[in-house]
Amino acid sequence: MSKYRILIIVSLIIIVLDQLTKWLVLIHMPLYQSIPIIENVFNLTHIHNTGGAFGFMADQSPLIRKILFHGVSLISLGVIIYFYHQSPKNYPFLLVALSLIFGGAIGNLIDRFRMGEVVDFLDFLHWDLPLAGF
Repeated sequence: MSKYRILIIVSLIIIVLDQLTKWLVLIHMPLYQSIPIIENVFNLTHIHNTGGAFGFMADQSPLIRKILFHGVSLISLGVIIYFYHQSPKNYPFLLVALSLIFGGAIGNLIDRFRMGEVVDFLDFLHWDLPLAGF
């Protein structure tokens, strides 16, 4: 299988799973609802992240956030594609890892273009960072 086929297949699977799980959270969980999955370790908690990774710059104006996060996201996707292109075909774990990151970044970018924020729901307790998206 060509390395670009791996990128397309893995990324598409991640994008579909990302958007499907976020849609399920949006329709089945009120905002800020938390459902324990593993007691005192892991919850599903519905929040909307207007900032970047770990809530970075969430307090900035919507215009600044939009310009910054859309721009950084697009540049990041270009960097991932560059590294993917440079990666040898005989490193399948690296190719899959980059494809997973690429798919997740596309999923979050879809959220930002569609809603202006990212739906997050994975809540690992006792880890003092804002929630992570799918």
